[in-house]
Amino acid sequence: MAHPVPTREDAPATPLAEGRTRYGDDHYTWVQEQVALLRSGRVEALDLDNIAEELSDVGLSEYYRLQSAVEILLLHMLKWDHQPERRSRSWALSSAEHRERALIHLRKSPGLKSSLDEVRRDAFRLARLGAARQMRRPPAALPADCPYAWDDILNRPFAFEADR
Repeated sequence: MAHPVPTREDAPATPLAEGRTRYGDDHYTWVQEQVALLRSGRVEALDLDNIAEELSDVGLSEYYRLQSAVEILLLHMLKWDHQPERRSRSWALSSAEHRERALIHLRKSPGLKSSLDEVRRDAFRLARLGAARQMRRPPAALPADCPYAWDDILNRPFAFEADR
């Protein structure tokens, strides 16, 4: 059952210290109360420190969503380059899917473009470990630093032989 979004009329009349949900006790209820306070214009009653923390977490979440898509794409790129005999339609399609996820995410959150070098570095470190595990090779058998430029990551074709 969906819960209605609080409106200005629904805003609780008591200050935070009197009957409000504490941030760490019930996250959902705390969020609903903060939304109601914002909508009612009761800025003085907001839990500003925790709202700031939540907004910071939202920004990190956006970063990690992009990183995750790039990580899977890089994992497939490493496997594609280092195990050509195992190339599959599944790898090609997963690469296309995660490339699209990354492109959509960059379009929806263009502020992430200033973090692309960091995303590539972080995603590659994880992709390298994942690819080594999946290929049953030591990580040292793969490049230590990302050999792929952003243009490769976002544009390199992955044509599967059977689809040509």
